[in-house]
Amino acid sequence: MISFVWAEDENHNIGVDGHIPWNLPNDMKHFKDVTTGHPIVMGRKTFESFPNGPLPKRLNIVISRNPEYQVPDSVVLLNDKGKLSQYVKPDDEVMVIGGAGIFELFKDDVDRLYLTKISHAFTGDTKMIPIDYDKFDLIEKKEGIMDEKNIYPYTFETYQKI
Repeated sequence: MISFVWAEDENHNIGVDGHIPWNLPNDMKHFKDVTTGHPIVMGRKTFESFPNGPLPKRLNIVISRNPEYQVPDSVVLLNDKGKLSQYVKPDDEVMVIGGAGIFELFKDDVDRLYLTKISHAFTGDTKMIPIDYDKFDLIEKKEGIMDEKNIYPYTFETYQKI
């Protein structure tokens, strides 16, 4: 199963200058809870945005057009999405985490959406790809808790392909 995991603002921004435009610790915890124990698939720029290298307790898979791109030994580098099946089990929930080009690559394969919707407009230079929500059912929605560290209103939404 292919799942998308991302956060976006009210203008569908997902990034600015190679990083997330907001600081929302509860979303980072949610991301960790949703993805831990699952393979995560990302592009090179998303991988390079991790301040501490590969994310622990997850098989990190980087898709890059550059076959010479260097990744640590614990990370899988793919130049062809078709080779993904060599590294994941058929019953794995594969978490696609960005960026926009990687979401575009998997848009026809996605079964589940884990969306953090932030009710605020940020400056961004990368937008989430358009998704046809008519093909999905909203199966869970939780209001995010705002506090001194999580200052923007947000919801966690999960959608399942119909």
